[in-house]
Amino acid sequence: MPLYLASLNSGSNGNCYYIGNGQEAVFIDAGISCRETERRMIRMGLPIRGVKAIFITHEHTDHTRGAEVLSRKYGIPVYITVTTYHSSRMNLDPQMVKPFIAGFPVQVGDLCVHPFPKMHDASEPHSFTVSSGRVTAGVFTDIGMACEHVAHHLGRCHAAFLEANYDEGMLERGRYPVYLKRRIQGMEGHLSNDQALDLFTTHRSPWLQLLVLSHLSAENNHPDLVRGIFSRNANGTKIVVASRHEETDVFCVELPDPDHA
Repeated sequence: MPLYLASLNSGSNGNCYYIGNGQEAVFIDAGISCRETERRMIRMGLPIRGVKAIFITHEHTDHTRGAEVLSRKYGIPVYITVTTYHSSRMNLDPQMVKPFIAGFPVQVGDLCVHPFPKMHDASEPHSFTVSSGRVTAGVFTDIGMACEHVAHHLGRCHAAFLEANYDEGMLERGRYPVYLKRRIQGMEGHLSNDQALDLFTTHRSPWLQLLVLSHLSAENNHPDLVRGIFSRNANGTKIVVASRHEETDVFCVELPDPDHA
């Protein structure tokens, strides 16, 4: 069964990623308003009532901003760790709060969502892979350092959203204060273009079809720059850069039928 993927928005102004199988879908994070989420889903031709769960990576508002209203309006359960929920300012219907634990997959219809820990400056940050049948996609953003969990799960993916937050030179020359530059570059900050490229070239699976470069900094990166870096090293993987301002296309990732391959 194929997976359908799209970024509704990606950046410090809001993050929301759609992964579905044509029957049900999940959002990884819900960091833009409910109204804007609805508009973008309509433009992509995707039914919002097909979204059966929201999975929250961490409590920062660019990942949670729309979750309350979406959950309340559409009756969507929100999967979030107990620690992350307590650290957030969300006030969800208690019946809609679904705690998860790293390493224990969550079944959403025919989708299997696998949570695992990552390194970021939040209370209990996680990333996720989503599988339907033999096809797996992952969301790997807001990562200070590519730990063994991230490397392992990227190696399982047929498609991935991967953070390429900043260019080292642009960050150093830029106007950010020194403390913020060091936070971004730290082990619990964000991945640079070079770090993301090393993760991609070293740990990608041989069957990775699609890479959506995500969470680009508005100040310290540029889509053309990161697209060029990764395209030169794509080795057959389709390279897309997610926007901070609009949704991407909807991408279909599927494997050939083993009986007809």
